[in-house]
Amino acid sequence: MTAPNQIERDFIVLSPDKKAFIEPADDTLYKRIDETYNGFVGHELVACHEFESDWSSWEVHPHGDEIVLLMAGDVTFLLRTESGDSRITLREQGQYLVVPSGVWHTAKTACKSKLLFITPGQGTQHSTDK
Repeated sequence: MTAPNQIERDFIVLSPDKKAFIEPADDTLYKRIDETYNGFVGHELVACHEFESDWSSWEVHPHGDEIVLLMAGDVTFLLRTESGDSRITLREQGQYLVVPSGVWHTAKTACKSKLLFITPGQGTQHSTDK
């Protein structure tokens, strides 16, 4: 057994057979995990991010649902579905939402907020013009 890790410093990659690999959350993380884990096919990323302002882009995960857990702060998610846009606000620590596979989403916040993500990374797309 090793010493405890810190989710803000070390992210977790879950393989298709649910083995956990610890990856340093540095500037090379996304390039490294794409190369190391076969384009992230079948893998999930457990990551913690802190935000103080709105996201600058939208994203979509075509290969699975994303779970987003509020650890601190106040965040409103905008989800763009075929039936129209919806807003979901997380205000209480421990609240979470499940962003369905294939749904474009972004987040708005006016205060320092911390979120934990469980993300099916394969094929993730970003856009600034949604």
